[in-house]
Amino acid sequence: MSNPFAHLMEPLDLGQSAKKFFNLNHLKDARYAHLPFSVRILLEAAIRNCDEFLVKKNDVENILNWKVMQHKNIEVPFKPARVILQDFTGVPAVVDFAAMRDAVKALEGNPEKINPVCPADLVIDHSIQVDFNKRPDSLQKNQDLEFERNKERFEFLKWGSQAFQNMRIIPPGSGIVHQVNLEYLARVVFDQNGFYYPDSVVGTDSHTTMINGLGVLGWGVGGIEAEAVMLGQPISMVLPEVIGYKLSGSPQSLVTSTDIVLTVTKHLRQVGVVGKFVEFFGPGVAQLSIADRATIANMCPEYGATAAFFPVDEVSIKYLVQTGRDQEKINHLRKYLKATGMFRDFNNSSQDPDFTQIVELDLQTVVPCCSGPKRPQDKVAVSDMKKDFETCLGAKQGFKGFQIAPEYHNHHVQFVYNDKEFELTHGSVVIAAITSCTNTSNPSVMLGAGLLAKKAVEAGLTVKPYVKTSLSPGSGVVTYYLRESGVMPYLAQLGFDVVGYGCMTCIGNSGPLPESVVEAITQGDLVAAGVLSGNRNFEGRVHPNTRANYLASPPLVIAYAIAGTVRIDFEKDPLGVNAQGKKVFLKDIWPLRDEIQAIERQHVIPGMFKEVYQKIETINKSWNDLDVSSDKLYAWNPKSTYIKSPPFFENLT
Repeated sequence: MSNPFAHLMEPLDLGQSAKKFFNLNHLKDARYAHLPFSVRILLEAAIRNCDEFLVKKNDVENILNWKVMQHKNIEVPFKPARVILQDFTGVPAVVDFAAMRDAVKALEGNPEKINPVCPADLVIDHSIQVDFNKRPDSLQKNQDLEFERNKERFEFLKWGSQAFQNMRIIPPGSGIVHQVNLEYLARVVFDQNGFYYPDSVVGTDSHTTMINGLGVLGWGVGGIEAEAVMLGQPISMVLPEVIGYKLSGSPQSLVTSTDIVLTVTKHLRQVGVVGKFVEFFGPGVAQLSIADRATIANMCPEYGATAAFFPVDEVSIKYLVQTGRDQEKINHLRKYLKATGMFRDFNNSSQDPDFTQIVELDLQTVVPCCSGPKRPQDKVAVSDMKKDFETCLGAKQGFKGFQIAPEYHNHHVQFVYNDKEFELTHGSVVIAAITSCTNTSNPSVMLGAGLLAKKAVEAGLTVKPYVKTSLSPGSGVVTYYLRESGVMPYLAQLGFDVVGYGCMTCIGNSGPLPESVVEAITQGDLVAAGVLSGNRNFEGRVHPNTRANYLASPPLVIAYAIAGTVRIDFEKDPLGVNAQGKKVFLKDIWPLRDEIQAIERQHVIPGMFKEVYQKIETINKSWNDLDVSSDKLYAWNPKSTYIKSPPFFENLT
């Protein structure tokens, strides 16, 4: 069936070469200019894939008529440009493709015809955990253990990487899927088969939404939906309402992107955005870097929306340059997006589309904060942390309560660690983790953490030896610029050595605590605390022995690690006392935004992104050494209790 919208195709003049695209302006329909930018991407995909079978002309009309149809609970098809997977949820997909090849072979067909139709990338990031920390060889030891524990899985995935076309597998130790997607995999605009069209993605991980910060529409789906897309099928979705989130003002100098996203999360939880898109607009957006926007988009599942979209603008273009993308491709994608009305100027209010509802946030009102002790939407200003935790201690058991009797609020338990005596009480920090793509993708907060560590060490501050500290960057680029800027030794001195490149503490792969610490917590029935730069802090997720868990920016993670407790008022109480007996306060060592940005401009450069990513698929020696069959059919091991051929295709005729 020919495309009924073929008349919208035209060449995009690129000088020496010309690519075709669907020019939606030629619809000559006034409704298009009023659509939210996120809905324009849904519309373009529907028009480009319209075949009157999987995608029908009526579907296009329903999307174009979004202002009316958004309230009708109607379903529309969407064919994303690509699929992204991580190793936990991605393995079953590869297993199914391997089984399909067996089935085709059994039917005397050509099994090599079974490949993803839609491009798919799988990033291995969920397997590594923090078994070793606070030592220079932590990274190598944790990676060795990861391979020892996951050898069968990794061999299977490596087989898949060479057996299937249109499927790329990024080896373990490369980084976190969403950060690798942001820095490397995302195209922003696809150039395929002589056509330009917007990049879009569905992924088998809820935080796939992070890529919306770069103007790539995407969200998490189930494994069955992801496989359907890989096989060329559209996903069916309810045409969403779109909440316009207007940002104004500029952040205060002490505020980080983490503070902004925790504020947005609490706000949108109150608004109610489940099943809806959120689209950001207003002059305040122009004040945010792509890393800031990606942090906000990352926590979309925590505030409940399907996607949290930032349309492409000049800041997006600068990010593509900064991360070493091809300059000619960047020029072409800008020209394409402008030609289709998908390029945004956040300072130009005449470009503001229609929204279902508009809510606003003045960035000037955001203050340093954490979220916890049990939910990401429970924002607490840093200035209120001590009081809030002590209130939670005695409050009725629940999201903000531990129901500890008042007479036990100051209960202390002594224990011995490395032949020295220490004590724990309610609120003592036993895990401090700089982790998660939510924050490690952001050079400002990572360099801020490094600068704070440097100033802390120079001021004579230390972290108690029993606190489990760790640094798990989302990509090798982070280590590169931390090393080049000279802050890595100071992070290591405070115990924040690099322990691995993966999700780690953020998904509960925090590894064991020292036995004496666990015994003290258990003996005293203590509400011990974990502080992490992650996106989720539900009780039991981070570690079984940390009942209170707070989400915080990387600099605050270090600050609480030094303090050793969340029961501290940083404005009144010192972080610690140095060897000379001098009290050191957080304000004495907190780096200012201008200071951080100066170092970022100097050290976060395109060359380092190119250097890291050009060897990402070949640098892991353990991966390279895995010996796998070159056969296009997988040799199932009948003794395996993990990789099994599914029964779906048995007796297929």
